[in-house]
Amino acid sequence: MPSPSPASRGLPEGGAEGSASNPSSVRAAAELIAVTTRDDFLLEMGETLTGQTAVRPVDSMATALEQIAGSRKVQLLAIDARDVQDLRADVEQLNAQAPHIVTLVFAEAEAEKQTAFALKGTNVFAVLPIPIDKRKTAAVLEGAIADAVARRPAAPAQRADRSSSIVVEPAPSPEPASYASSDDTGSGGRKPVALIGGGIAAALLIAGAAWYFLQQPAAPTPSAADEEAASVSISADAANISEEDVQPEAAPVVDIPLVAGTVDELLEKARAAMRERRYTEPANDNALVYYRSAATADPTNGEAQDGLRRVASVLSTRYDEAMAAGRYDEAALALAHLKAATPEDEQIKVLQGKLATAQITKMLAENNLERATALVKGAQLSGSVPEAQLNKWRAEISRRQEEARVARLVDLVQGRIREGRLSDPANDSAKAYLEQLEQLGPSAAAAHQRLARDLGNAYMRKAREAALANRGNEADRWLAEARSVGVSASELNAFQREMNAARQRAAAAETERLADLARDRLRENKLTEPANDSAAYYLTALMSADADHAYVATGKRELAAKLLERAGAAAREGKTAQMEADLAQARRWGADAKDIQAVQTASVNRRPATRTSSSAGSARANEPVDLQSRLKRIRYTPPEYPERALAQKITGSVTVEFTVSKDGEPIDVRVVAAEPAGTFDRAALSAVRRWRYEPVVIDNVPYEVPARTTIRFTLPGE
Repeated sequence: MPSPSPASRGLPEGGAEGSASNPSSVRAAAELIAVTTRDDFLLEMGETLTGQTAVRPVDSMATALEQIAGSRKVQLLAIDARDVQDLRADVEQLNAQAPHIVTLVFAEAEAEKQTAFALKGTNVFAVLPIPIDKRKTAAVLEGAIADAVARRPAAPAQRADRSSSIVVEPAPSPEPASYASSDDTGSGGRKPVALIGGGIAAALLIAGAAWYFLQQPAAPTPSAADEEAASVSISADAANISEEDVQPEAAPVVDIPLVAGTVDELLEKARAAMRERRYTEPANDNALVYYRSAATADPTNGEAQDGLRRVASVLSTRYDEAMAAGRYDEAALALAHLKAATPEDEQIKVLQGKLATAQITKMLAENNLERATALVKGAQLSGSVPEAQLNKWRAEISRRQEEARVARLVDLVQGRIREGRLSDPANDSAKAYLEQLEQLGPSAAAAHQRLARDLGNAYMRKAREAALANRGNEADRWLAEARSVGVSASELNAFQREMNAARQRAAAAETERLADLARDRLRENKLTEPANDSAAYYLTALMSADADHAYVATGKRELAAKLLERAGAAAREGKTAQMEADLAQARRWGADAKDIQAVQTASVNRRPATRTSSSAGSARANEPVDLQSRLKRIRYTPPEYPERALAQKITGSVTVEFTVSKDGEPIDVRVVAAEPAGTFDRAALSAVRRWRYEPVVIDNVPYEVPARTTIRFTLPGE
């Protein structure tokens, strides 16, 4: 076990009481157990202590608990927070195992408030700064030592009910003067010593410590993050409290029974209870019961009345101590006993008002609006608080409730926006809760404006996604929702411009992609196959997306040329079907009719000659075949003279190129020259399309034959 530090100033180790043989000998009045591993902390603490206190350093909370267990000394515990990993857990363990120990916590100055906030609700006597402030620490230690003296466990046979509050009071003399008359000789000649002065001294000592604590925050001011977290945690119940539904919280009332017996018997029992500090506990065996019973039996008995006043002094000290430590339930119980001891004391109502003020202030600080409302109603019934102050509290509670309603709806709107539940379902969406927020009026105006902006932005994001995915109706719906929550026309117009620009960029990128794919497939000679991944496929898609794209004309030309080239190769290999398919595709992509005819003619000329009986026949069979010479028109439809040209006596001609299909039908009919331009074009095209030819068949193979003709339009009679 570590030995006491030099801070004990060389005093011999001992308990709070002096030696029986030498009452004047110097003994340590208290032992301060310091949980620390730092010598500088022990030195600073030693400079703060008087010669009546010894310091015993330990290196852990476990060791401290071993020192505390079973000790009959007056002990305090000082914790250096820098050496404790989980401070609150250790303090709660300490409170559970040694509830009587008075605990001081020392934390670095910048962390003092945060440490106090973390320890809120525990039985820690005080949180003090490091480096140690000698003056303040000394003042607090005086109060802490007095509290430790009062809390020191009694002998087992005399242990009081630990559920009662603890008081700070010096030990009473064996036989107070007021316990007996001036001529009483039954005391063995002992001179009486007044207790009232001792009680006043203890009260002054506690008041000094309490004064220091009143200068310090009882709990640290929460940071902005703490305040925000607190506002978010406000429940829906807090936002909907009705004052009519809350019952008033009345002050506790204690039942002080009257005990039977003679006045002298009652006074003797009262004296014994005072010596043993049984002021109000146990319930039916305490000084207050006996003095009150004696005073009831003999209202003129001076000792009984004086005893009630001395008990009242103790209870007043209890009240002050509990108030200074923020233990308001203990203060209320002490006040109830005080009222039973001196019911006519006018100061009781003042103390009631002070307690009600402290309790309501605490409940408001904790946002416990329901209990604050109950306490306000209780204070109104007791008449201990002016009506003006009650009205201020009511207004504050009403304001907090309004803030709670706003905070709850703000949370709901933000949550639904995060979840994407913007407008649906109708009764549980961001839009629905935003409308409820608007109905709260001016108190919610700022929050409503901010959240309407957030919801509008969410609507615009949805509209943008739909627009880029070409879901026009959906985009329009989201834009309408955005307009309904206040998105301006200028923002909507800017959005439309942005979307149009995005579509144009996307369309341009898509056409460039199609052009690149068409080029790649041409290089790879994937002209028409596979059907969905060929040059013909991508060129068709490009023309659909942008018929005026710069690559369309070039691509068509290159594809037609490659198709003609492949058709020629097929002709040389005798693959007539492949040749015809490629020529048909080449014609589609704009190949010249002469080039198509050249491939067809070359194909016919390469066919093996039909054997004949004469050499002349063989020679004619090997001559180039003129496919056009084989054309034989079997149906002719004359062109109709345009009425306008006829009326104006206009004449002219139209040169038409076309292909006679394998079925003898003119296809791909087009005007290649006209004089005058545009006058007779339609009439010529219409006439040629109705002509029919006899199919051209060579060696049982039908052919498409390119053809060209000129139609002249002359006036009748010319």
